[in-house]
Amino acid sequence: MPQTKPIVAIVNVVASAAIKEKLDLIEISKKFPDTEYHPEQFPGLVFRLKEPKTATLIFRTGKMVCTGSTSEELAVKAVNMVVAKLRKGGIKIKKDAVVTVQNIVSSINLGGRIHLERAARTLPRSMYEPEQFPGVIHRMIDPKTVILLFASGKLVCTGAKTEKDVYRSVNNLHSMLEEKGLMIYE
Repeated sequence: MPQTKPIVAIVNVVASAAIKEKLDLIEISKKFPDTEYHPEQFPGLVFRLKEPKTATLIFRTGKMVCTGSTSEELAVKAVNMVVAKLRKGGIKIKKDAVVTVQNIVSSINLGGRIHLERAARTLPRSMYEPEQFPGVIHRMIDPKTVILLFASGKLVCTGAKTEKDVYRSVNNLHSMLEEKGLMIYE
């Protein structure tokens, strides 16, 4: 008998974006002194936003990678805000960015403990080597995600491309754990 519904928190959305034109990162770093650009260490420029709190890596090819948002919607908004700020600062960008979510990382609490040893033996495509890592690594096929399971009943889900996939993965796994009697509720 499940005590609670899983509590899901999206902690990081990684999105790629492209504007299909070359950018002068030195010019951008001069016009935006808050950015970080150290080409001898890393080829991208880091453009941080306070709201939504994100970091967008910008490459001279016009490709971008935005990290740190907590929803698909905020990731798109952050990239569009960066492009708008660049334009306002005099950087010529003709087309709007095309944004694609690459990975959603979420943290989940199932509200009960998990029998890890039994879960590792019972769940297909699972790996458990407690001397290497304290959790079970479970690879889900549909949707294609990887879920880390911990004895505390906490999970980390990664690899999802949509928020819907996060919820589908978590709910499928939770149902499987329940059906196989692998959950312990106090």
